[in-house]
Amino acid sequence: MLVFPNAKINLGLQITEKLSNGYHAINTSFYPIPLKDALEFVPAKKKTSFQASGSHIPQDGKDNLVLRAYKLLKKDFQLPELDIHLHKHIPIGAGLGGGSADAAFMLKALNQHFQLFLDDSLLEEYAGELGSDCPFFIGNQAAMATGTGTELSPLALDLSGMYLVLVYPAIHIATQKAYAGVSPKAAPTALEPLLLSKNFERWRTELVNDFEDSIFKDHPQLKTIKDTLYQSGAQYAAMSGSGSSIFGLFNSKPEEIWALKDKFFYQTMCL
Repeated sequence: MLVFPNAKINLGLQITEKLSNGYHAINTSFYPIPLKDALEFVPAKKKTSFQASGSHIPQDGKDNLVLRAYKLLKKDFQLPELDIHLHKHIPIGAGLGGGSADAAFMLKALNQHFQLFLDDSLLEEYAGELGSDCPFFIGNQAAMATGTGTELSPLALDLSGMYLVLVYPAIHIATQKAYAGVSPKAAPTALEPLLLSKNFERWRTELVNDFEDSIFKDHPQLKTIKDTLYQSGAQYAAMSGSGSSIFGLFNSKPEEIWALKDKFFYQTMCL
C-alpha cells in the first residue's frame, strides 16, 4: 500500500501555560499543505523491516515513528510482518510535522488495508500516544489545537487558491530549547475569529508565533527570510511551529525570490 503523508503549517501559536507534567499548553491552528513524503508497505518475506530514502532521518536510539505506529497497532491486532519504506521529502526538524504525519498516515493505512474498522476518534487516541501533532493528521483538515496540541476542533478556514512559499534554512532548533525561551502568558488575541476574518492586515500584527521573538534573536537570518517574503509581496509570513521553516502566503504566484534562491530548501505551492 502506498500513501503520501503531507506537512502542515501553524497559523498563530500561543504558549499559554506550563503544565505540572512539564509540558506546555498551547493555542494554535494547524493547516495542511501539499508538501508530501511517500510511505509504502508490502508483505515481508521474513521479519518486519524499515528502510528510508530521500532526506537523512537522524537516529535517536528509538524506532522511527512509522515503525512505532506499526508496533502500536500490532500490540492490539494480528498484523502480518511488513517491509516498510519511507521516502522523506518534508524537511526534518522544520516545524512542519513531517514525522507526525508519517506516523498518522501509517496508522490510517494499516487500518484501511487490514480492515481494522477503527474510527477517527480511536485512531486519534493511538496517534496521541506517538506525539502531540499526530492526531491532527488523522482528520487532516484545518483545525484549532489546544491543550498540548491534541485537543482538536474543526476550523472553517479555506486558503485554497493562495500560493505558499516555504523556506527551510536547515537550522535545527530543539523543541526543548524553543520552549525554554518563551514565557507562557494568557492569549492576548482570540485566534479563531481572527483567522476566520482573513484580514491579512490584522494577521500581520496580531497572528503571532510566540517562539519567534527568542528564536529570531538566536538566529537573525530567520527574521531576514520573513522580511524578504514580505518585501516580495506576501500577505502574511511567519515561522511554523518551533521552526526553523518560514512561510509566506501570496495572493498570486510570486516571481522567483532571488534573495532566497539556491540558499535554502525553497518551494512554492498552491494551497
